[in-house]
Amino acid sequence: MANKTVIAQKEEQVKNLAEHIKGAKIILLVDYRGTTVADDTKLRKDIREVNADIKVIKNNIIKRALDMNGESGLDSVLEGPTAMISSSEDYLQPLKAVYKFTKDHENYKIKGGIIEGEVKSVEEIVTLAKLPSREELLAKLAGSLLGTISKLAVALDQVKSQKEAQA
Repeated sequence: MANKTVIAQKEEQVKNLAEHIKGAKIILLVDYRGTTVADDTKLRKDIREVNADIKVIKNNIIKRALDMNGESGLDSVLEGPTAMISSSEDYLQPLKAVYKFTKDHENYKIKGGIIEGEVKSVEEIVTLAKLPSREELLAKLAGSLLGTISKLAVALDQVKSQKEAQA
C-alpha cells in the first residue's frame, strides 16, 4: 500500500497541474522519444524565449489533472513518453517553436493539445502553426496600406499638376 504522504503529494501535484492547465492558453503534449540531449536543450531554450514552459510529467498525473478540469479528449494520446509544453501568455509563438522543431526532428511528434480551452487534434495544431504570426500579418497590412496611400498621393499630385498647367 502506498504511503499516505506520497499519495497526498501526488494529489497536490495533480491539483497544481490542473490549475496550471486551466490558466494556460496552450497545452501541447509531445512525444520526445529519441531526442538527443543537445536537441532537447536547444528546444528548451527556444521554448523559454517565447515565455513557455516544458516539463516531463507522468501520463497518469496529466490524465488526472485533465479529468479534474473535465477534459478527457486527450486520454488516448497519453501513452509512452510525454512532455507537456504550456504557456499562459500566448499560444502561437510556442506552437510555432515546437512545430519548427518537429520539422527538423522526425522523432519529435506532437500528440495533441489544448488551445484556449479547446482540445485540438494534431492536424488542427499543425494548421495553426503554419499560419503567419501577428507581426507578419500586421507588416503585410501596413505594406498594402502604404502602397495604396502612395498611389493616392501620386494621383493627387498629378491632379494638382494638371490644374496648375491649366491655370
